[in-house]
Amino acid sequence: MELTGSVPAAPALAAAYEVIRQPLGEVLPRLSATLDGLVPHLAAAELSTHCAHSPFKAYGEGALAGRITAAELHPLVDSVPAGQPWQGTARIGGAEHPVLAVASDATVRGALLVLVRGEDSAIAGPDTAVVQAMWDLVTSHFDRLATEAVPGALVQSRASAGERARVIAELTETHATALSGLLGVLRSRGLDDAAARATAVDLAVGALIELRAETERDQAVAEEPAGQAFARLADSLRPLVRYSPVRLELGGPDSARPLAADVAHAARAVVRAVLLTVLEQDDVSRIHVGWQLTDRELRATVRDDGPGEISSSTLGSHRVDERLDALGGRLDVDAVPGWGITVTATIPLGAPQTAPASPLGSLGARELEVLTYLARGHRNRVIAQELHISESTVKFHVANILTKLGVASRGEASALFHAVA
Repeated sequence: MELTGSVPAAPALAAAYEVIRQPLGEVLPRLSATLDGLVPHLAAAELSTHCAHSPFKAYGEGALAGRITAAELHPLVDSVPAGQPWQGTARIGGAEHPVLAVASDATVRGALLVLVRGEDSAIAGPDTAVVQAMWDLVTSHFDRLATEAVPGALVQSRASAGERARVIAELTETHATALSGLLGVLRSRGLDDAAARATAVDLAVGALIELRAETERDQAVAEEPAGQAFARLADSLRPLVRYSPVRLELGGPDSARPLAADVAHAARAVVRAVLLTVLEQDDVSRIHVGWQLTDRELRATVRDDGPGEISSSTLGSHRVDERLDALGGRLDVDAVPGWGITVTATIPLGAPQTAPASPLGSLGARELEVLTYLARGHRNRVIAQELHISESTVKFHVANILTKLGVASRGEASALFHAVA
């Protein structure tokens, strides 16, 4: 269903329902198609900080969507107030375009939708209000999936987060290698034109800074400081015992270490479920909730002084095991009749590690190319000529290859390549 101007309530609700019932990856395309009759646009992009696995998404029929970057949306995130649609011109996809931007505060850290338009004509207030309402609804829907840590969403979140991390790491390494090689050449004293060299160095340094800034922006929307994550949990638990004789004790982590958003969402959902189950018991006067961080995992613990009659099966209706299974976690229940229970949810901080199918599986595409020439006995100068890169860049790749393969020499790396090729 496509919305047009002056939308009656019933068609708008029906259209909204069709949007949110789509699979996660199809919501933005369906939302774009639904709003196109109301606000014709060339592409749609979103920056949704509640989404742990892919906070930035873009969709469009032409090439424009592929050129839009998250960095271009960040200024709009900072300047467009929630609930106040903004019309104007912004740099999107590398060029100036008229846009309609709407921000929602239906999630704690906000979410932005940008419709990139082909013409700079004013959109009527009622139409922008419909877009705002639709975006608030979509954002609320996804925030609920994240907050409640629905197992299916957690599985996709963790898988996509791992893939995104892999791609970011490869891109970072590729760009850093190229820029480091460029800097090495430009800093060479063999160049005569000092002014040109200085300008090129400044450009390369600026590119490295922007690369790091982009990584930090990605972390800001995909991760949450541990202390802040626990504070959000505490705020959601206090109302549950406000009119109860039960004393709630909170022991949060004294750490600003970042947590993946899916881990934080799951830990909060599990603790809330356990707390609700504990409160259903009689003779409970004290409950302690704590988080402990180690290098590899988060341990969320709920202890009470009740009758000690809760078991893992008691928590089944809250889908606690499913939530933890989705992230490779586990649940331990230690119950002592007459003394109380201790429930501990343990969640790995990283995606489950799987051994690569090949010893060479840890190498990037360029590193495999370098190793191929290395295994043929070529020296760095020849490899640089064949791959059209600098000799210093080849040295950089060779050092990475030896480290990743756990070997001490070029000969060992070559022998390993021939053993598995």
